[in-house]
Amino acid sequence: MTTPAIGSDIVTAEDFREILNQTRDFVRSVVMKQEQRIAEDNRIPDRIAEQAKAMGLFGYAIPQQWGGLGLDLTQDVELAMELGYTTLALRSMFGTNNGIAGQVLVGFGTTEQKTQWLERIATGEVVASFALTESGAGSNPASLRTTARMSGSDWIINGEKRFITNAPVADLFVVFARTRPADDNGPGISVFLVPAGTPGIEVGPKDRKMGQEGAWTAEVRFQDVRVGPEALIGGSEDIGYRAAMTSLARGRVHIAALSVGAAQRALDESVTYAATATQGGQPIGGFQLVQALLADMQTGVMAGRALVREAARAWVSGEDRRIAPSVAKLYCTEMAGRVADSAVQIHGGTGYMRGVPVERIYRDVRLLRLYEGTSEIQRLIIGGGLLGKARAR
Repeated sequence: MTTPAIGSDIVTAEDFREILNQTRDFVRSVVMKQEQRIAEDNRIPDRIAEQAKAMGLFGYAIPQQWGGLGLDLTQDVELAMELGYTTLALRSMFGTNNGIAGQVLVGFGTTEQKTQWLERIATGEVVASFALTESGAGSNPASLRTTARMSGSDWIINGEKRFITNAPVADLFVVFARTRPADDNGPGISVFLVPAGTPGIEVGPKDRKMGQEGAWTAEVRFQDVRVGPEALIGGSEDIGYRAAMTSLARGRVHIAALSVGAAQRALDESVTYAATATQGGQPIGGFQLVQALLADMQTGVMAGRALVREAARAWVSGEDRRIAPSVAKLYCTEMAGRVADSAVQIHGGTGYMRGVPVERIYRDVRLLRLYEGTSEIQRLIIGGGLLGKARAR
């Protein structure tokens, strides 16, 4: 993949067009041919992983200063819509490096922490894993129970995390832990950089999930895990909650874009099927009720694409980094679910069979309404944010 010139994180339109074209070609000519194998083996083939590294996909959203491609969020979402067109396990392989884990370091790490980790994250030498979710603290990080306490100059971490993406292959855990009870100064949540080989870390077996085969998640236990003061991101105990919220909000726009890509694939598969499959001697696309389903699917995809681009623009400009990301994620993930359901309906019994793309998409996109904050949480953020703005007037 063409690497933009070092020295500025502004990727020119020409450079980005080349990056986008190469990613589209990689997705459609390489990865899509392996979708069934990925599903059956529950893993991304090594050849695809190595090609993704060579293309810079493990660091497309990492600043060029630290070895990445330096894409901003408006460019990130265009790439995500291409990545969403195939199995979501592909994007999951390098998603945390670019997104919720990597962006914590980019936005809140010290220079020393960035120097130690970011370049290796950008090349894929290090796989970073975002260890936030717990049994009683999913969409609401303020209620997490993992603790970190001082012992001399070190920190001792104890707790359990669940559904942690890439945990079975992680080299670095970005771990959120409570260092004090919530008080008037904040929620008391800090974030630590914990190498996977640190004594006391136990990674459970891979989760068996409804979909997204090849995207590995697992539980992670921390039992008296000792790390030095240099592990505390930003060198401050009060950064953790803000880092989590900022990283998650940015990630919501990215997930919305992935949803648009998956919905576009489901739509394209449905149009092709409707144009060729016959019922009573004529293509089923000739039936008006099938055309109505396709029309609603197309409308949802186009609306989602426009919404994602607007949310990304508002993020980059600083105009809206709270409500717009939640709006985009809420609409686009729910839309993808409706489109996938309609795609199975158009395919009829064929759409219920394993090995048919729309059957996989139907299962894959269901998770999008859950992680990075459920649809219900997005509604609370949107409604509360609107009322908060009204009260501030």
